[in-house]
Parts: sequence; C-alpha cells; structure tokens
Amino acid sequence: MQHPADHPAPAAATARYARVLSIAGSDSGGGAGIQADLKTFAALGCYGMTALTALTAQNTLGVQGIHAVPPAFLRLQIASVVEDIGVDAVKIGMLHDPAVVEVVAEAIDRYRLGRVVLDPVMVATSGDRLIAPATVERLVQLLFPRASLVTPNLDEAALLLGRRIDDAGALEAAARDLLDLGAPAVLLKGGHLPGAECVDLLVRRDAPLLRLASPRIASRNVHGTGCTLSSAIAAQLALGLDLDAAVRQARAWVLAAIAAGAAVRTGHGHGPLDHGHAPRASQRLPLADT
Repeated sequence: MQHPADHPAPAAATARYARVLSIAGSDSGGGAGIQADLKTFAALGCYGMTALTALTAQNTLGVQGIHAVPPAFLRLQIASVVEDIGVDAVKIGMLHDPAVVEVVAEAIDRYRLGRVVLDPVMVATSGDRLIAPATVERLVQLLFPRASLVTPNLDEAALLLGRRIDDAGALEAAARDLLDLGAPAVLLKGGHLPGAECVDLLVRRDAPLLRLASPRIASRNVHGTGCTLSSAIAAQLALGLDLDAAVRQARAWVLAAIAAGAAVRTGHGHGPLDHGHAPRASQRLPLADT
C-alpha cells in the first residue's frame, strides 16, 4: 500500500469544469427531475450539482408519493454548492410551495447567480396540477424577473395565462403575454399540439422572435423531455453560448435523444430519452474565469 508521502505533488490547476446547478425534485425512476438533469449535464460535458426540493417515489407509470425537503435544508444545499464549487448556470425545476420559491429567489440575489433557466413545473402529464395557486403567484412574482429564460409547455402556459392554447396560430400571442408577466425571455414549447410538426417559439423583449420547428418523432419514451431540455439549455449557457445558440443546440440534442431512445423499452409506461446517445468529454474553462 502506498503511503501518502509516496505520491508526487499534484500538478498546478490550470482549468475548471463548466458548473451547472439543478434546483429541482428527484425522480426515483431516473427519467426526469434531477436525475435527468445530471445525465444531461454530464452528456454535454458539464459538471452537475444539485439542490433537492423534494423526493418522489416515481416510475414510468406515474408518481406514487412526494416527500418535501424543508426550505431551510434547501437553503443549506445551495449555500454548500455555491460557496465552495461555484456555479456558471442554474436550472430550476419543481418548487412545491411559496417558502421554497422564496429561498431560491433569495439565493439568486445573494450569490448573484446568472444564466438561470426556469422550467415552471406546474402540471403533470395526467393534467393534474402539481402546485397550489399561491405558489404559482410567488413563482411569477419572484422568479420570472430573476430568470434568464422561462420554458413553459402549453399546459403550464395555459395555467399562467388563464386560457387554452389550442393551435399553432395562438403560440406567439401566448408567448408575448408570458413576457408581460415579467420574464426577459420565454421558450414556449408547442409539442403538445397535434400535427406532424412540433413548433417552439423563443421570444425576448429585445430581439426578433425565433421559430423552431421539427418533424414529430414517434415515441412513447418522452418522460422527462421538459426537464432535459431546460437542463441542456443551462449547460450550453454555462459553456458560454448566447441564448439563441444555447436554445438551438439544446433542442437539437434533445430531439436526437428522443430519436435514439424511441425503440427502447424501460418500464411499463412512458420511458426516458436516451441521455447517453452522444456523450461529450468534460469541457474545461480557464481557472481564472470564475
């Protein structure tokens, strides 16, 4: 056995990893939540970290139980990560009550966290609401203005705006109305609309609308798609891409992950994407660039 004194002195550090923090709930089935986030960060060459908001008993068939993490412990998790390792980008997922929303908003301000991607998880695939109206109100009030990008799907957008979005012609008006709620940029995901084409819209206050369209991929394995997309955008932002490029590249990577996993069976319900379809080596940034 080697004695510690036998080891050569470590090389002087000259680089660091691109660091992404996920503030979200856990999916014990591995397809969504922080498990999907960590797989995405790693696949895109980033160093992933987590601050858990809730534990779930969950599989491909649904959610069997939720155990909330106390707000004070969430605050401690964020502090532990930020004060030691540092953060280049943040992905925010499920926040279950107003106190948790407030902890996250305080952390963004205290640590001056930038490149924040907010995935407003509000409605389950079944259509059931996952958070109370009071939490939605605090989420909009506190986190929309602090986020760099908000990524609602159509069910979440409908809840936020109080109206249904039934066709592609209504997407732009809905996206711009979401901007009026305080977000600087919104990626409205139109994948729940019927048709052979999936259309997403990126709208910002200070730039032209970006329309992203692609053929629909036939697959039942789409559990965790929203978590994965928001995580992929955060990873690309951490690597230094601007918002347009981050959204384009993240979306293309997610579509490839859906296609790669379409013929695989995992569980008895809606399985996950293939997060490992195109793994990338860990990307290194200059150590002085903190």
